[in-house]
Amino acid sequence: MNKHKERICTYIDEIREQLFNVSKDIYNHPELKFEEHRASKLLAESLRQGGFSIQLGVAGLQTAIEAVHPAATAGPTVAILGEYDALPGIGHACGHNLIATAALGACLALGQIKAELSGKLIFLGTPAEEGGGGKVIMVDAGLFNEVDAAMMFHPSSNTVVQRGSLAITEVEIRFAGKAAHASGSPEKGINALDAVIQTFNGINALRQHIKDGARIHGVITDGGAKPNIVPEHAAASFYVRAKENDYRDDLLEKLHNCAKGAALSTGATLSFETVGHTYKAMRSNHVLGDLFAHNLEVLGEPLNPPPADAGMGSTDMADVTHVVPGIHAYIQICGEEVAGHSLEFAKASISKRGQEVMLTAAKALAMTAVDLFTDPKAVTQIKEEFQSS
Repeated sequence: MNKHKERICTYIDEIREQLFNVSKDIYNHPELKFEEHRASKLLAESLRQGGFSIQLGVAGLQTAIEAVHPAATAGPTVAILGEYDALPGIGHACGHNLIATAALGACLALGQIKAELSGKLIFLGTPAEEGGGGKVIMVDAGLFNEVDAAMMFHPSSNTVVQRGSLAITEVEIRFAGKAAHASGSPEKGINALDAVIQTFNGINALRQHIKDGARIHGVITDGGAKPNIVPEHAAASFYVRAKENDYRDDLLEKLHNCAKGAALSTGATLSFETVGHTYKAMRSNHVLGDLFAHNLEVLGEPLNPPPADAGMGSTDMADVTHVVPGIHAYIQICGEEVAGHSLEFAKASISKRGQEVMLTAAKALAMTAVDLFTDPKAVTQIKEEFQSS
């Protein structure tokens, strides 16, 4: 480990209690997408005290942060990303408290030596990963236009750097029918709930005919008012996912056809609308990922990838990797039997192991940034891979 990396690791160890407190504060005060006011202010103030120039509320998002270290010179621009929104009902069951604090720790440590390094360091606080697409909005606003490499870490039940994600689109389906007495005159009604159920039945008939790893899953959000009233309105929300952006779009059309068939068979009127978030599939940069993996190895954190056929989720970090070279690395905080988005994973994200992994992630992110700031050849290779892929 060179002197810069040694100093980074020493400093992160010195501020470990500060980082633990930030992580616990975010964990104990979970905030949903676009509502992360406490977390964003806490992170922004910590960065301000670390000497960064802060803009809170960038890209038209009240809880988005752009923090730039003032020691900026010619050289690569490196962005380290943090997430801090929680899930409804189960809080930080995706470990975003660890993601945000690892990014904070990495940037604070780099800030101690940034004057000795070329290039520009940016912390980007990205709200609403859980269904709001904060990073997509920030990409569209130009926040990544000058960035040469973007990095973040995510807690997981495995440790893997080069991993994809599923493209996703959220759809809301609504049916309008006609109310009638469900017992006295059901023939005068048009059952909107039946149309929703027929849509689910159509999707289930598709399942053996879609590619492995693709997903169409939904919930009924409106099923009518009372059993003795033929439902005049009903609705469902669906996520459509696939490993390829184009195949995701093909599945959207299949879902639309299932809904149109349900409308035709019941007589209900269909409204089919893309809502919420649409994320692309991950385009991970292998050169950048290899640098990160090497630094993990130096820190004593071995890779422990999941099986090749393991399921994947979706993230708006994928959209970032389509405009700049990037990685979305995973580090294990719990056993493989623990599912993400579960109460068990939430407990893991505040556990001793979770907190220690957060420090390791902060070190690996900062060490990889040092590689970029000090090795122009690596930056060139990263860009060449990005441009050719």
